[in-house]
Amino acid sequence: MEQLTLTTPALLFSAISLIMLAYTNRFLAYANVIRDLHDKYMKQKDSVLIAQIKNIKQRLYLTRAMQIFGISSLLLCVLTMFLIYIQQQTVAVWIFGLALLLLIISLGLLIVEIQISVKALEHHISDIEKN
Repeated sequence: MEQLTLTTPALLFSAISLIMLAYTNRFLAYANVIRDLHDKYMKQKDSVLIAQIKNIKQRLYLTRAMQIFGISSLLLCVLTMFLIYIQQQTVAVWIFGLALLLLIISLGLLIVEIQISVKALEHHISDIEKN
């Protein structure tokens, strides 16, 4: 393996930052949906709303996990840079590998969350198609 330099983990900064922005936008959108569902549920206790609340709750927890793994990946990239700076190359390589693994997990959770989101939207589409 080639020597790990400061630029290698630094390259992930922009990618992880953009991913975190997307995750944050998802989180904020879910917060708005949850507030809407809460207001609707307080007016009318509907079983369809309960199913939607359960779905959004699952997606919210997945988004939280995605954020935690993404932030942890970024943190380990910074730690990798520090370890390279203090010339702890072997440890830096392992930490950077762990950072990459955490980023992979975060992106994998994103795929799962997208699948759940699509299923939720399919329910809305089927309601429209029935009418």
